[in-house]
Amino acid sequence: MSKKLIILLSLSTLVLLWILWPVQYFKNPTSTVLLSREGELMGALLADDDQWRFPQSENVPDKFKKAIITFEDKYFYIHPGINPVSVLRALFLNLKSGRIVSGGSTISMQVIRISRKGKTRTFFEKIIEAILTVKLELTHSKNEILSMYASNAPMGSNVVGLDAAAWRYFGRSASQLSWAEAATLAVLPNSPSLIFPGKNENKLLLKRNRLLDKLYQKGIIDKSTCILSKAEPLPEKPHPLPQIAPHLLTRIVNDGLKNKIVTSTINYNLQNKVNEIVLRHHKNLINNQINNIAALVLDVNSGDVLAYVGNVPKSDTMINGNQVDIITARRSPGSLLKPMLFAAMLDEGLILPNSLVPDIPTQIGSYAPANFNRSYDGAVPAKNALSRSLNVPAVRMLMSYGVDKFYRILKKGGITTLDKPPAHYGLSIILGGSEVTLYEISGFYASMARTLNSYTLYKDKYLNNSYFPPHYLPEKDKNTQLSEKSTLFSAGTLWCLFNALVEVARPEEDSHWQMFSSSHKIAWKTGTSFGFRDAWAIGTTPQYVVGVWTGNANGEGRPGLVGIYTAAPIMLDIFKFLNPTQWFKRPDNDMERIKTCKYSGFRASEICTETTWQLIPKNAIRIGTCPFHKWIHLDLEEKYQLNASCASINEIKTLPWFILPPVQESYFRQKNAFYKKPPPFRSDCIDNNFQKIMGFVYPEPNASIFIPKELDGTPGKMVVKVVHRNPDAVLYWHLDNNFLGFTKKFHHFPIRPSFGKHLITVIDQNGEKISRDFLILNPKE
Repeated sequence: MSKKLIILLSLSTLVLLWILWPVQYFKNPTSTVLLSREGELMGALLADDDQWRFPQSENVPDKFKKAIITFEDKYFYIHPGINPVSVLRALFLNLKSGRIVSGGSTISMQVIRISRKGKTRTFFEKIIEAILTVKLELTHSKNEILSMYASNAPMGSNVVGLDAAAWRYFGRSASQLSWAEAATLAVLPNSPSLIFPGKNENKLLLKRNRLLDKLYQKGIIDKSTCILSKAEPLPEKPHPLPQIAPHLLTRIVNDGLKNKIVTSTINYNLQNKVNEIVLRHHKNLINNQINNIAALVLDVNSGDVLAYVGNVPKSDTMINGNQVDIITARRSPGSLLKPMLFAAMLDEGLILPNSLVPDIPTQIGSYAPANFNRSYDGAVPAKNALSRSLNVPAVRMLMSYGVDKFYRILKKGGITTLDKPPAHYGLSIILGGSEVTLYEISGFYASMARTLNSYTLYKDKYLNNSYFPPHYLPEKDKNTQLSEKSTLFSAGTLWCLFNALVEVARPEEDSHWQMFSSSHKIAWKTGTSFGFRDAWAIGTTPQYVVGVWTGNANGEGRPGLVGIYTAAPIMLDIFKFLNPTQWFKRPDNDMERIKTCKYSGFRASEICTETTWQLIPKNAIRIGTCPFHKWIHLDLEEKYQLNASCASINEIKTLPWFILPPVQESYFRQKNAFYKKPPPFRSDCIDNNFQKIMGFVYPEPNASIFIPKELDGTPGKMVVKVVHRNPDAVLYWHLDNNFLGFTKKFHHFPIRPSFGKHLITVIDQNGEKISRDFLILNPKE
């Protein structure tokens, strides 16, 4: 083989490699663009170089495609990137003028010129462009080249590309442009620094109309279209781009999707409607200096985010903090976690929906939870405690269940903001002593609803992956592997939970809520954080979860900032628009019908006087029988209790009696007229303490107590509280075997104990005695 041939082959190989070597023609930063699930523009951000430059679109709308080819390069689909006729014509004109007046550039050549960022227009540069154009044509299809041009052509001012220009100049997408609008944008790149909307309008108008005439002459548009298009006005000042979901737009940047076109799961019409609802309610709330609102709508089965309002749209972000995305902000949940505790205890057979739980004054060390209305029921059905959002029963239930177990359930349900050990939160976790995000807590409610739906859909089986966080990006169908057991709560438990949450009291200002609830069954929960800093409402149906937060982004509390008054009306308005019509199907195969005590709500014992049949989850079948019905022995007139010390068997009538512990009884009988205290023992009988006659309200057993000093610096006092079944009882008080005094009727006794361990003892006039140990903490230790 000769040297010349070797050199020729080598050169040919290098040329081929050069042609095939991939090149990224455009490395410019692009805007971040957010689209709805329907493809509607919801927002965009400037590129890093402050240009409106959307990422390259693969599809060029037909009107613009025909307009630009007619205007710039009518032989675009025929020539190999260089049009010899155009080049010769340009050469003749340039030589005649003695300077470059015509470039003879094809669209392909213009792509190269734009990509090289304004190189000088010399003959040498034209040769380089021609060579690079050949490479472009050999490695890309005509449609790809046209897409490059449409996405990168300068459109005047800081607007680059067809998509950005369509929105900036006409306020709509490129696919929705009229012939007049497409023609306007087709002529702009020819002289973008000189001709752009708002300036030199006559020159722009002549160019546009000349192009419309050409389109008519080529038969692309008819005469009437041409006439009507010429009559359309030119755009004036640029339009602002839509900002329908600005906080989600910021979030996609933070999530690593900057400089991309992101098609989300957002429903365009729903997003606009939720924005409208939020703005309407904001006008009222701002009068109370409640400045911020967030709302989230989820599709239960898919987990799709359908609406994402991170804060009040279109308002003063510098003053009111509306730039903060509350949906991802960590906030105190108030009472939003109570349903999870109810479900956990029901699922383990520790309670039934109607079983009584204590609602009495409670103090655990220095922690003294109180109900919102500062009153007590003594004992209350568990589902009523949940629907009324009573704090004391929730704390006492958590004491029984265990903070560690509950903490693990919350983590398993998707709450990632619990980043400290369970002991850090303690019992206060059930009343808002932790942090959650609207995104995750709404996702937890959606996961529970999804679990119940899947049990019905998959014929008594559960999806292995029912518990997953919401997502705003489309996802492929998840794995549908099935299991006999639920990840967290059983279907029967969840059905009971959601039905309990239907009974939540509605906002007083929503005068039509009763009519609304009859046709729109919604399980919902409100929450209010300590200091009135956060107000929440989360509603659940088989199709949707709607989560709403109201408050101030800076954490400022406001009087009246309560979930049921500020967040719930917004949530209900969103549901009115969604118009849910279905309710959860009862999972009959995961439920049992048992006989329960009418008064205690527990499984009926053989001595319960009145019973009722109740559907409960199969998991709850293990619960014990009623602990409150007991046999008591009375005289024949049922006035006094008797026993073997004072009466014979013939004188005794034995009856079952519903008896609560003394402290519960003292509050319960005030609100329940049916409750009958057991008769007292006859004076000649010895009370063998079959049932407790009195009990401590405070302190709790083995309590550790810190007593602050008085304002004058003297040691402070604590008040010991006792209740007695006999309203006329006289109680005698002793501290560490030292007599302190006595009380009648109202049994509260102030004491000033020293640091260390103590024993308080209380004795009634009949010699009945109760004692309690407690510890007074020394703050210096």
